[in-house]
Amino acid sequence: MLKIWGRRNSSNVRKVLWCAEEIGLPYESIEVGGAFGGTQSPDYLAMNPNGLVPVIEDNGLPVWESNAIVRYLSARYALGTLYPEDAAARAQSEKWMDWTISSFAVAFRDLFWGVVRTAPADRDEVRIAAALQRCGELLKLADAELARQPWLSGEQFAMGDIPLGAFAYAWFEMPIQRPGLPHLEAWYARLKTRPAYRAAVMTALT
Repeated sequence: MLKIWGRRNSSNVRKVLWCAEEIGLPYESIEVGGAFGGTQSPDYLAMNPNGLVPVIEDNGLPVWESNAIVRYLSARYALGTLYPEDAAARAQSEKWMDWTISSFAVAFRDLFWGVVRTAPADRDEVRIAAALQRCGELLKLADAELARQPWLSGEQFAMGDIPLGAFAYAWFEMPIQRPGLPHLEAWYARLKTRPAYRAAVMTALT
């Protein structure tokens, strides 16, 4: 059985859980990281020398890095659906996967940790405001894409929607003043109708 290590309130872990749920893969979720600890144990570091979450073990194969895991599970178990067989369609998914990690996640981290994981008295409001503005600017790019097609992946839901979708839950549920992004909002509404999304992503933020 697939094993998934990582705390369920991590957006990166949610990606992997969501992917597995979309595919219908049976899996064992093992909570490590954060308050659970365990990521510096010799056994864990043997699977992921970075000591970060998530990591999976599938038939004896350990895989780390959340986007790599989503690609692996999609290619192995959902070829032609989550993992497009056509190279052009696959590139459409992959560019948004990598953009989410390389661009959006950097700004979002400051926003999320400042609003959700920091006590009000300790918050750096200037840093939070800057992160909120930057996130809004970046999400305008996704909103423009979603004005042309229903999913970041194209006409059909696929792995390209998973990374940003995992962050979208916190973006829309945090007590922040969000810019109006109607196409992104409609996309999020579609995500919320997916049972796998509700099961794996729409859980407690803290």
